[in-house]
Amino acid sequence: MVTIYTTPSCTSCRKAVAWLKEHNIPFKEQNLFKQKLTRDQLKEILSLSENGTDDVISQKSKAFQHVKKDIDNYTLDELFTLMIENPTIMKRPILIDEKRLEVGFNQEDIRSFLPRKVRNYELSALQAKLNLEEAI
Repeated sequence: MVTIYTTPSCTSCRKAVAWLKEHNIPFKEQNLFKQKLTRDQLKEILSLSENGTDDVISQKSKAFQHVKKDIDNYTLDELFTLMIENPTIMKRPILIDEKRLEVGFNQEDIRSFLPRKVRNYELSALQAKLNLEEAI
């Protein structure tokens, strides 16, 4: 099952939730203001990331601007505390399942959460459409 971490004022979060509903993908939503991330959840997110905290921390956030000079000196434990206590420092939404992590909302990238059979069917349909257009 997909877990999506969101905040209420995040437009991208609302788009991702709507996309999951539209495609009938079961998910569990966790509002990061109502229910803070746990260290175990952060470890799971980071274990699926390619670049660790760089994939998750938003350098454009106000929270980051307050600590950016010192952040390179933070221990991992201090970074976890910072992210848990300041969820706006993270890029959102964060979507995760057993094998995949998607940070932010991108129409193409989120498709990886579709079941493989659906992705293959849509790819075949797109290919058929392109072949038809070429024939005309």
